Parts: sequence; C-alpha cells; structure tokens
Amino acid sequence: MSGNNCTAVTEFILLGLTDDSTLRVILFVIFLGVYAVTLISNLSIITLIRNSSQLHTPMYLFLSHLAFVDIGFSSTVTPLMLINFLADKTSIPLEGCVAQFYFAATFGTAECFLLAVMAYDRYMAICSPLLYSTHMSTRVCTLLFFTSYLGGCVNSWISTGCLLNRSFCGPNKINHFFCDYSPLLKLSNYQDDLAEIIPALSGGSVLIITVLIIIISYVYILFSVLKISSTEGRSKAFSTCTSHLTAVSLFYGTVTFIYMMPKSSYSTNENKVVSLFYTVMIPMLNPLIYSLRNNEVKGALRKLICRKHFFS
Repeated sequence: MSGNNCTAVTEFILLGLTDDSTLRVILFVIFLGVYAVTLISNLSIITLIRNSSQLHTPMYLFLSHLAFVDIGFSSTVTPLMLINFLADKTSIPLEGCVAQFYFAATFGTAECFLLAVMAYDRYMAICSPLLYSTHMSTRVCTLLFFTSYLGGCVNSWISTGCLLNRSFCGPNKINHFFCDYSPLLKLSNYQDDLAEIIPALSGGSVLIITVLIIIISYVYILFSVLKISSTEGRSKAFSTCTSHLTAVSLFYGTVTFIYMMPKSSYSTNENKVVSLFYTVMIPMLNPLIYSLRNNEVKGALRKLICRKHFFS
C-alpha cells in the first residue's frame, strides 16, 4: 500500500439512505417503530412457544429459531441505520464493518436454511404423518438446527475471508446503509475476479439448494393434498403451509432480485430499497405472518394471557 502512495483505510463512512434532513427524521421515527415491533413480536413468538406445551412441536421449534434469526438479522443492521439518520456523519471502523457484514451474512444464510427445513417439516407432516414423530425426532431437529447455523457461518466465512484478503486504500465512503459485500468490494484494491466469483458461487449454491428443497417438498405436498377426498381436509392441509409460503415468497423474492441485478446497478437507490426490505422489513413481517394466520398460535396466546390473568 505504501508503494501506491496511499494510506490504508481504517474506517468507513456510511452515506445511508438519504441526505434530506427532514426525510431522515421521518425515516428515523418509522424504522425505530419497525425495529421495536420486530423485537417485541419475535421475542413474543419465542416466549409463547417456550411457555405453551401445545406448541412444543418441530414446526413451532423451527419457528422460534426463525424468530431468533430475524432478531439477529435486524439487530445487525437497524441500530447503525438509525444512528445514520440522526448523525451528520456515520463512521464505522474497518473491523466493525467486516463484523457487521459477517453477522448479517450469517443470519441471512441461516434464514435460507431454516425456511428450507420448515418446508421439509411440512412435507413430513403431510406426506408421512404416521412416521412424523420418528423422522422429526428431537435428535433430527437438533441436527437440522445445527446444519442451518453451520451453513450460515460457513457461507459468511467464505465471503468475509475474501474481504479480509483485500486491501482498502483510497475512497472510504460506502453508498449504502450498512456494510454489504458489493459496496465494500468496490472500495478495495483487487486485481483478480476470485473475490467476486467465490462468494457468488457460495451464496448461489445456498440459494439453489434451499430453493430446490422447498420446491421438491411442496411438489410432494401438492400431490398428497390432491389425493385427499374431502374439501375440508385439503383446506386444513393447505392452511398449515400458507404462512410458510408467504414468508418464503417475500424473502426469496427480494434476495433473488438482489442476485439478479447487474453489477452496474449495485449501490443504487433500488439496491438500497430492496436490501432495506429483506434486512429490516421481513424480520418484522415474519412473526406477524405466522401469528395472524395461525389459529394454534392465537389459541396458545389466549391461554397464556388467561393463565397470567388468573394467577395475578
């Protein structure tokens, strides 16, 4: 770096979503509310599942882990974004920037795996109900949890390792509201394409594998449901899948859009808006999707409230 007559970058400046001071205050209020709802709703889901014996099934245990991942995902990105709305200049050390990306990538990847695991769980429940308790035993569920988190860590380590091998010397302004991979890579000094190819292959593999698991699971579910003679039976079977399908559509739709965008479009306003949706909005929407459309969750919540009221 000294040979290039430039100084190594030790911190980055996040440009955020907008320069308009009035709009920044409005956005601060909005996203502070979004973050509060995200924390309260996801913590409520975790607490409810933990304290309601009727929800101690694999489907709801996976949902509690999804809520935990959503809290981590949102908390990695949102607090710094909120500071950015109020501060004239938001700076973050190089190490902090890399750490933020690592945790965001870990939680984001873990969410992909958990959504795939939840699709597999629905497949087992609908297509093999008699063997469900055996195939989705505590040991199997623990293995699936471990695989989801391990997959998240491995994928994020691959991308983070590519960043750590780069040198940052020169511009230090990130045209984004958090330390995402592509804006960081654009600011680094690199002479080869491996830093683009390897993370793209790793992230693309995660998307392909998890999407295939979801699609195959739902193809089998569809065939099984079509074999059910009664309309009520079909409706009941489909009702257990609608919340999951909604969450999958929202998450994978936005993530796929990010991956399909051409390189020239990175760090544009469109990129920021889409990134904002899957890092900040989806963690808030997931618990609402699963609670508002789920009679078992609403029933367990009523029982818990009545029990607390009775003992008080």
